[in-house]
Amino acid sequence: MTPRSILPGATLGVMGGGQLGRMFVQAAQSMGYFTAVLDPDVTSPAGLVAHYHIEADYLDEQGLAQLMQRSAAITTEFENVPAGALVTLGAHRPVAPTADAVAVCQDRASEKAQFRRSGIPCAPHALIDTPERLAAVSDSLLPGILKTARLGYDGKGQAVVADRAALAAAWDALGQVPCVLEQKLPLALELSVVVARNAHGDVVQLPVQQNLHRSGILAVTQVPSPDASPALQAQAAAAAAQLATDLQYLGVLCVEFFVTTDGRLVANEMAPRPHNSGHWSIDGADVSQFDLQVRTLCGLPLVAPRQHSAAVMLNLLGDLWFGTDGAERSPPWPAVLALPGTHLHLYGKTSARPGRKMGHLTVTAATPEAARATALQAAALLGLPAF
Repeated sequence: MTPRSILPGATLGVMGGGQLGRMFVQAAQSMGYFTAVLDPDVTSPAGLVAHYHIEADYLDEQGLAQLMQRSAAITTEFENVPAGALVTLGAHRPVAPTADAVAVCQDRASEKAQFRRSGIPCAPHALIDTPERLAAVSDSLLPGILKTARLGYDGKGQAVVADRAALAAAWDALGQVPCVLEQKLPLALELSVVVARNAHGDVVQLPVQQNLHRSGILAVTQVPSPDASPALQAQAAAAAAQLATDLQYLGVLCVEFFVTTDGRLVANEMAPRPHNSGHWSIDGADVSQFDLQVRTLCGLPLVAPRQHSAAVMLNLLGDLWFGTDGAERSPPWPAVLALPGTHLHLYGKTSARPGRKMGHLTVTAATPEAARATALQAAALLGLPAF
């Protein structure tokens, strides 16, 4: 333990009050830390469970000053925190991740450039930020996926385009903001790796996670990956560690990958924070991604997580709170929780709406086959599609 370690009893600050902040706060509190959350929403999930909730905008000078006064160190729970706020905070307190690393992950063009610098393949792509660049796009990138360079997540700010006419129409529909056009690749799998790096350059990782998305939103995560070969998993783990090292990253980083039908591993995007696909680690590993976030922020020893149970995580969206007639209902929690190895995590959001992340269900078991079988039973009870 270094002299700079921030020990339990100190207060840790979080920029952002969503569910990722809530789970960080819970991990920090379990280790004996006090917590402070800055978020403008009076009912934010993290703010409701933190010791202190500073209800202010992310660029509010008084709010930032109050967060600094209360906190020994500060982290963030979403990538779109204004970089200026992180610069301000970082001038006075330890901040993880740093503003520079977050800025790379906030912009798809910068992110692609980082993949290239690190020698990690990504989809062929082009930046479109002027009519001239739109006209100059290579035919080889079509059909493709047009994505806003900034502020896109969970399938938002994206459009699949088949030809030049569709590309031009989609760029207009997105407001002609800077975008990245990616060639649409034939995909076999989606993987992600959660990696943590501390100030000494030590790197640890969760096992490689296999993900299934529906409508651009993560639906299912399985760990260990049932379909990725050991060699492919090792390649993904090495690529994630390389990115964390090259970025001089401090904190928890998630790197998402595509696996093409011809077996190539292609980097998709990075999230400078814990990730939805890593939630299983709360129940399936001896050190969760949120424990790693606390440890990297506080300069505590960084140990490699060990998976003690096979796990399947089901994302729980607000659609589950509505029947086929549109009437609100409560999902059948007693039936779901009667299944062995089920762990329900609801985020304390005050109202459900379709597409809103309300919680997740993790199923743990002694074998991957048993975890998947029980998760399929849970999915059927909830009215979710099989996988």
